[in-house]
Amino acid sequence: MQAWLAKHPRFKLHFIPTSSSWLNLVEQLFAEITRQRIRRGVFTSVADLEAAIEAWISARNATTKPFKWTAKADSILEKNARARQVLVQLAAGTN
Repeated sequence: MQAWLAKHPRFKLHFIPTSSSWLNLVEQLFAEITRQRIRRGVFTSVADLEAAIEAWISARNATTKPFKWTAKADSILEKNARARQVLVQLAAGTN
């Protein structure tokens, strides 16, 4: 992975805390497809499920718009710092 990243400098890895899945757009996409298509669906086969997912993706891609963050970076970093402080206190047993 390091060698590939060295050859492709425009790509950067950003590691986020496991408790901040809302920052991960892939997880948001999975949550959206689950809510909108999979959760209440009835699928009689894997092929049926795959077809439903592909149809959902095609419909979504036909009307998709760029994602725009509404939170400012400073706000996110402040919340992360507060959460980290709470976790450290809990780990130390001083809540």
